Amino acid sequence: MFKIVLVLALLLGLLLLWLELRHRLRPASPLKLSADGFNVERSPADLPGGYRVSGTITIRNPHPRMEVFVPELELRPTLLGRGDLAGVQLLSRVRADHPDEEGRADGYWAAYIVKGRKATSARLSLELRPGPGQDLDALLDTLWLEVLWVNYGPFGRLWRRDGILVPLRLPTPVEPATATWRAGERCAVLPVRTHLLGSLDDAEAVLRRYAGALLQPGDVLTLGETPLAVMQGRYQHPEMVTPSGLARLLCRVFHPTSSLATACGLQSLIDVVGPARVLGAWLVGTALKLVGSKGWFYRLAGDQARLIDDVTGTTPPYDQTIVLGPHQPEVFCARMAAALGVAVAVVDVNDLGRVKVLASSSGCDETLLQRALRPNPAGNANERTPVVLVRPA
Repeated sequence: MFKIVLVLALLLGLLLLWLELRHRLRPASPLKLSADGFNVERSPADLPGGYRVSGTITIRNPHPRMEVFVPELELRPTLLGRGDLAGVQLLSRVRADHPDEEGRADGYWAAYIVKGRKATSARLSLELRPGPGQDLDALLDTLWLEVLWVNYGPFGRLWRRDGILVPLRLPTPVEPATATWRAGERCAVLPVRTHLLGSLDDAEAVLRRYAGALLQPGDVLTLGETPLAVMQGRYQHPEMVTPSGLARLLCRVFHPTSSLATACGLQSLIDVVGPARVLGAWLVGTALKLVGSKGWFYRLAGDQARLIDDVTGTTPPYDQTIVLGPHQPEVFCARMAAALGVAVAVVDVNDLGRVKVLASSSGCDETLLQRALRPNPAGNANERTPVVLVRPA
């Protein structure tokens, strides 16, 4: 009997090792796309009543030797607003800004090779013109700009789809004298409205702009885990996920409402923690569940297993993407607390009264947060109040 158990354990170990090696050695493109320097001009002199949006994307190749082609690159812009945008005219343009050759004046994206440890960039520009009788200032809210580009190299030909959120309007920060606090259990709570957040935003700048004037000693400033994750760029379109056989098989055992119940959702977890850990967590979790002990898969697979939001799990336009949990929330809380002078916490709260404090700065009263956030003052719809300020009574 002991020999049989030993052989089974050895076979399982070899299987996990094979899965992990196969996952880590799979062909993939090393290219990474980032965006910065975006600027929004409202009603410039040559575009009365319209908007001009401009910015830069950078494509980096961190691989020391591999050369990767980018033969195609195009923009797919989508406007989000507060009314019918059917009459708005939108013109987009891409101009290559390569370090070693001139971009074409006609806007055609000529195939380009990004060499190892090199980078290239492109300048993006968009013009928004109102239709007859339209007031863009009253209608527009956000520009969701998708970059569709091809990576071509030893790994094959891959379509990539990166989304950049550009806020077209910023709400006015609430003043201390006009702030409407809610009475909580031995505390006061203030949901703080922001613009729709994205990867172009700096978290510290966001907290200072919308909450800086409201802070007092003893306050606790909380930020939702999903807004922090999207500011860190931890989201991707399902088109950029290639589900493995393991993901296609195991996703079927999760509850249909789980973010791990789709092949792409589960593969996103596998890409973070590895297939061996996911399969091992499922085997152990299933065995313990049979004897009445539940929840072990999520404990063994790690925090990301609970934090991943699959398609429809977040507010538009992120409802079309898979959003991971935030990166190093403990480090973020410590840094923000030192910068702002109050306790800071990253939280995950839902309408069922569940409050999970993912991370908090030193000295943060998590019992206070449980009382204050149980009613979910930030909401789960489109309130755009990812920041909640808690003040002890």
